[in-house]
Amino acid sequence: MARLRFFPVSYDVAGRALILAGGGEEALAKLRLLLRTEGRPAVYAAQVSPALAALIDEHELAWYDREPLLEDIKGAALFFVATGDEERDIALARLGLESGVPVNVVDRIELCDFAIPAIVDRAPISIAIATDGFAPVLAQRVRAAIEALLAPEFGRLGELARVVRDNVSAALPTNASRRRFWSSLFDGRGAELALAGDIEGARQHVLADLSQFDIDKNDGVVWLIGAGPGAEDLLTLRAQRLLQQADVIVHDQLVPEAVVSMGRRDALRISVGKAKGKHSATQSEINDLLVKLAQEGRHVARLKAGDPLVFGRGGEEIAALRNAGVRYTIVPGVTAALAAAADYAVPLTLRGVSSSVVFATGHGADGAEPNGWPEVARAGGTIGVYMGRTVAAQTYERLVAHGVSPSTPVAAIENAGRKDSRALIGALADLPALAQRDDVTGPVLILVGEAVAAGDFDAAAPIVPQQITSPTLVAAE
Repeated sequence: MARLRFFPVSYDVAGRALILAGGGEEALAKLRLLLRTEGRPAVYAAQVSPALAALIDEHELAWYDREPLLEDIKGAALFFVATGDEERDIALARLGLESGVPVNVVDRIELCDFAIPAIVDRAPISIAIATDGFAPVLAQRVRAAIEALLAPEFGRLGELARVVRDNVSAALPTNASRRRFWSSLFDGRGAELALAGDIEGARQHVLADLSQFDIDKNDGVVWLIGAGPGAEDLLTLRAQRLLQQADVIVHDQLVPEAVVSMGRRDALRISVGKAKGKHSATQSEINDLLVKLAQEGRHVARLKAGDPLVFGRGGEEIAALRNAGVRYTIVPGVTAALAAAADYAVPLTLRGVSSSVVFATGHGADGAEPNGWPEVARAGGTIGVYMGRTVAAQTYERLVAHGVSPSTPVAAIENAGRKDSRALIGALADLPALAQRDDVTGPVLILVGEAVAAGDFDAAAPIVPQQITSPTLVAAE
């Protein structure tokens, strides 16, 4: 996982000096940014451009027609260098280092103590987009996208939070109760009034709600969230929103850290998934854990790979929550069969070829899934076999025993939906060789059926190494 060079923080500059060295276009752009703060900008330059001079006059700023000295910089909040001259920039950066004041040098990242992000200004709310100084144009594009999402009035919600913050902190003793109140506030009438510009009306409405707020109410809930096949951009918007609201994230081993990290940083994270050589919680223990956390009033994100209702034992967890009277919500995810089909453009149903789809697994509770899916394959339907590598030989034997042709097209998709997804193709007769391959280590989804032949497998390898055993297959028109 890539790491940040510059740690993103918000720096308190209210009432403090902000020293700017430079008098050209770079300094002008920086000064415009500094004027959006509560700091006290001061400009140091022998000469300034007409536009910069006009801005200095308009805001009655201090301007010194020389470069700053060490005593000018000491005690300032931040030091900005924008001369455009490499030698002067280096000398001034050294002066900043000597003063102990953090320095930013425009377009010279190697001289910077801190970087300036692109900023979405909805004061008192701000959103910073940083690229470690390497791609400012990309940051501007992201900024434009966020600007389009947030109306100019959005900052009024921050103003409402400011005027009632002390009241909320005094009335509600715990972080959990305060978080619950804030969530209801931003979804309620008070927020509507604030966005409309009536901050005082919003304040009175919020204080009335606060006086009636039930601190002891058990607001516990479990969200069974499908994390999809593992790619962050396949997570639903609802899943992202709930992960940000969760107090606890209970996740499977197959859910990547990048997806788990989309939750709140202060959320408790509990791994309950299976991993070779490591202890994993039993399903009964997971059920009890979810009930216990919810009964404590927690907001619990139960993060499950794929879709929680497709081979995710979600039904058992739902039953446990129902029996305990715990509120729950299901958030669907992209299941592995759909991700595998999308990776290689496989139409799971295809007119004139396949009109049915079955999702199956060879890892059922009693060692075998219910009868029926081999008959679907024999009738021309498409079968998606989950966790299929270790049961590949049994899948072949079972399907052939029920009359499915050994020449039926097959694709084995490893790591479906992820960047490292790959496909192995062949015929049903090749499947027993899949379990013998030691280079296949990720989760495997096996697709079986005539419609598989219509997929895009130009870059696929054969299931049987060094040998393509599947016949030439032509999709129906």
